[in-house]
Amino acid sequence: MDNLENDINAVIKSWDLDEEQEKKEIVRHYRALLRSLKTKLKKGDKELLRAAFEMAANAHKTMRRKSGEPYILHPIAVAMICVEEIGLGVRSTICALLHDTVEDTDITLEDIKNEFGNEIAKIVDGLTKISTVMTTNSSQQAENFKKILLTLTDDPRVILIKLADRLHNMRTMDSMKQEKQLKIASETIWVYSPLAHRMGLYNIKTELEDLSMKYLEPDKYKEIARKLAETKRERTKYINEFIRPLKDKLAQTNYSTEIYGRPKSIHSIWNKIKKKGVSFEEVYDLFAIRVIIDVPLEIEKEACWKVYSLITDEYLPSPERLRDWLSNPKSNGYEALHTTVMGPQGKWVEVQIRTKRMNEIAEKGLAAHFKYKEGTSSEDRFDKWFVQIREALGNQQEDGVDFLQDFKTSFLAEEIYVYTPKGEVKMLPTNSSALDFAFYIHTAIGSKCIGAKVNHKLVPIGHSLRSGDQIEIITSNKQKPSEDWLNLVVTAKAKNSIKDALREEKKSIAEEGKYTLQRKLESIGAAYNPYNIDQLVVYYKLPSQLDLHYNIAIKKNDLKDLKLFQVIGDKIEAPKPIQTSNENESAVYDPTQKTYSKKDSELIIFGESSDKIQYSLGKCCNPIPGDDVFGFVSTGKGLIIHRTNCPNATQLLANYGHRVVKTKWAKNKEISFLTGLRIVGLDDVGVVNKITNIISGELKINIAALTIESKEGLFQGTIKVYVHDKDELEILVDKIKSLNGIQRVDRFDTESV
Repeated sequence: MDNLENDINAVIKSWDLDEEQEKKEIVRHYRALLRSLKTKLKKGDKELLRAAFEMAANAHKTMRRKSGEPYILHPIAVAMICVEEIGLGVRSTICALLHDTVEDTDITLEDIKNEFGNEIAKIVDGLTKISTVMTTNSSQQAENFKKILLTLTDDPRVILIKLADRLHNMRTMDSMKQEKQLKIASETIWVYSPLAHRMGLYNIKTELEDLSMKYLEPDKYKEIARKLAETKRERTKYINEFIRPLKDKLAQTNYSTEIYGRPKSIHSIWNKIKKKGVSFEEVYDLFAIRVIIDVPLEIEKEACWKVYSLITDEYLPSPERLRDWLSNPKSNGYEALHTTVMGPQGKWVEVQIRTKRMNEIAEKGLAAHFKYKEGTSSEDRFDKWFVQIREALGNQQEDGVDFLQDFKTSFLAEEIYVYTPKGEVKMLPTNSSALDFAFYIHTAIGSKCIGAKVNHKLVPIGHSLRSGDQIEIITSNKQKPSEDWLNLVVTAKAKNSIKDALREEKKSIAEEGKYTLQRKLESIGAAYNPYNIDQLVVYYKLPSQLDLHYNIAIKKNDLKDLKLFQVIGDKIEAPKPIQTSNENESAVYDPTQKTYSKKDSELIIFGESSDKIQYSLGKCCNPIPGDDVFGFVSTGKGLIIHRTNCPNATQLLANYGHRVVKTKWAKNKEISFLTGLRIVGLDDVGVVNKITNIISGELKINIAALTIESKEGLFQGTIKVYVHDKDELEILVDKIKSLNGIQRVDRFDTESV
């Protein structure tokens, strides 16, 4: 290793490094990378790695990360994640070391091709394209994303390395500005985390979700992390109590087994709290027990079911919580048995049973899947997925954000398995309808679908399917797709097929409009030419000539306005638009409908003159002073202020980062803002009076509306109040929570108050 250290020192001796410590750190990280690759190195690999390190090191030598550390530590860290956490080899390590060189330095793709060959150059090119996906406008974003997916189906290592890059960036994001943190965290939760899940990288998916939550919902993240730390000793004690009798039973099987408990992720706990409407203390499955069996491939299923039998002999299972991914593995290769059993002290516990091979696929995903590909029944599942992606990419009409949304719902969602009438199993995304299934079978069947029989019962085309359903599609030659079908499907194939059919129908109808327009133009002495058509498209604010012709055909635009146009020669000139508003006027959203001047407003908008900016508060999240917020420039609605944990925030920040304006509240107590609280508690005499006394009497807060419903000894109330800021709201929540019998007090999140 001495020669290696001399070589590295030779590379970095000319760098502008602050101290000897930084040189030692680079050497230490590179040594660790080589050690992790030791079992995978073949003849000549060490020289290739050294050449890649040298190229990357020299290219990045003057660069530092936001944290101040030498930039070269980032590509080394990404390479380390590729090897240790994803299970990739030497070629991928070289690509990881070089992944930022073409985008950020003077190194060209040709340089990499000459030094390392076509294969590595192609992967680095794919990685370079990905980096521009989320930083451009939506139409360009779609094209870039399609290129990435084509690269994915051609060489999945591009996505795997990119996921390693994103994971390291998320781990080291503390030194970035908040708006950058929000944007990157939103992209991660919107695209990269589901992609990691779909590639079978559960550990990486979980960590990406947790790290995103750390920046998007810091208060909730810290609260759950603190509670997990506080209950760690209690959980460990319970896990040991649960495992003790199982160890004796497993010892009788003669299988080599490993059994342990692991905590659920912070993000999954938070999701459960939100979905089930419970507190942290009421989430029963804060951890899962995992049983790993080391047995030969041919007896894997038998061994897993035997272990399941032993566990359910000891602890009673919940029948509806059995998940059998042995018989039907997920399309990302995941295989396991999951069951939930009643453990000691009346607590439900999730148990996951896997073999060593299944566990490696669950941890390392796609890379491990290909390692074990030979001889397994799931060898073509990824290939089928790639074929479906290629089919979806054939449609070039999609808008950028629509394409991303369709990709998420079609290819990144959880799956269900359903059966054809002949018993063939088909995998579809969760929430798929009978119509999705029809298009999945064949476009012609989908287009003629009028209904279906699910488990021999007649259902409409929009019927939502569940795992295990058997479906028979009913068709009619008179049927054809309509616009409302788009609301009944989730798969990209179905949506694209419906849009194609509607487009053809639209073209057919538009021909009549084209003929009508031609006659109208000729009647006023103007020509039917591209210039005049474009004038009308702009005037009617339509997206295309096709829409103009179609609207004329269906009499949506009746062309009466043509008399307002000026005819010069054979050309028409559109009339000048009328000014309807004064640009310098300012308007502030106020729930009480009173008008305030800008100097009374609560928002400071950075980088702009706040006296000239019009804005409104998002009705999807109703921000109040003190909330973490961002401004979003909306087409037609101006600047809208959203909370950073708004239900729509991740999509807006991930897809339209270029429209986000840095925003914060200034301190002002003159205006009240409407917000809502949902209260659940025991139906005690005088409970309403106690709540209103706190709000109106003690805190002098105005109540806009109050609704209380009682049922079987419990009450649920919704209260709408005017508060000055988040601090005042938090004081109110704490005081209501302190009342006897109050179980929960939650702020409205997803509905307009």
